[in-house]
Amino acid sequence: MPNMARPVPVEKRVSVCDASELPWANAGKAGLALKTVREDREKGRFLGLVGFEALTRSGLHQHLGVATSFVLDGGLTDYWGSVTLHEAGINLKGATHDAIAYQKTLLVSRLEAPVVYPPETGRDYALHTGPRFGEIRNEHPELPPDINIAVDRLVAAPTHVAGVTRKMIFDYALSAGEHRYAQIAMLPRSAVPAFRTRAPLELWLRAGDLRAGGQPAHANCFVIVEAGATLALSSEFGALFHAWSEAPIEWLDEPRPDLFGF
Repeated sequence: MPNMARPVPVEKRVSVCDASELPWANAGKAGLALKTVREDREKGRFLGLVGFEALTRSGLHQHLGVATSFVLDGGLTDYWGSVTLHEAGINLKGATHDAIAYQKTLLVSRLEAPVVYPPETGRDYALHTGPRFGEIRNEHPELPPDINIAVDRLVAAPTHVAGVTRKMIFDYALSAGEHRYAQIAMLPRSAVPAFRTRAPLELWLRAGDLRAGGQPAHANCFVIVEAGATLALSSEFGALFHAWSEAPIEWLDEPRPDLFGF
């Protein structure tokens, strides 16, 4: 029999992106800009920074899946109320609203599904990645368009890794998903043992220093971890970061509860 070459295994990647070095791109409407770290226009997925100038509206839209935003500066207001500094705003599937920034605003945003705009919206409008256009009907007007969470007021829970605590921002129990969105704090010289991801994992470093898979990251860096990647985390002088985990991780040394709260 002829020798059959074995396929070369593909190393799953861990990549670090310094968002401060990314250019701002116009979102198709005056007063709106994006720094895109990762996007999938087909699936309407986005991760990056969103900027609003004062008195800029998002325009009426409806979310077809979960969206999360963390306010770094300013805030947004819709008919339900306001999301303000250092709060996380959660939009569930079906959330329908028009948000306005009454002051200059900066968000860390993550979209997990497309957004629908009315047909008359300009087709070059790109505040939300891969937008859809069509008639909008809010099937559940009794439900709030936003769940706003004061992240710094949440109680930090210890993990089973020394020097590492977790604040659960959103556990997706109110959606059809099984993801986790958490803020993780690491004391100086703390380390998370090596683990393997079963689904995509994304981090945004709010402050401090972090080594992820051997790569250095600092404040306003994003870490993109592919499904099946192996990495460890460590911090020399302390770290505070947000994490979106789409499945439980697999520890490589010994069994312990999931770092991200599954």
